[in-house]
Amino acid sequence: VQLQASGGGTVQAGGSLRLSCVVSRNISSFNVMGWHRQAPGKARELVASLSVSGRPTYANSVKGRFIISRDIAKKTVYLQMNSLKPEDTAVYYCNAEDRPDDYWGQGTLVTVSS
Repeated sequence: VQLQASGGGTVQAGGSLRLSCVVSRNISSFNVMGWHRQAPGKARELVASLSVSGRPTYANSVKGRFIISRDIAKKTVYLQMNSLKPEDTAVYYCNAEDRPDDYWGQGTLVTVSS
């Protein structure tokens, strides 16, 4: 299984970006699909995830600002990021769990300038 993340870039604080993660197989069967991020010098953290039924879960730090969604026909998971803050700067990774297997994309860099 391959995951290809894209959509990162540099944006000013308050701006928006949409990340995409294209998967090489049907995404409706994964137990969980999610977006994680890793800021410089920090551990990787879960940002948002979708259960197999499509129920979203968000980290407290992004609730109300980020939206995770999926397009099953396009085998793609999205992360719409609004009202971006400098502390959102990180490499963002998409992830797919098909227990016991765990798949990761290559990461896309998001930089938010103040």
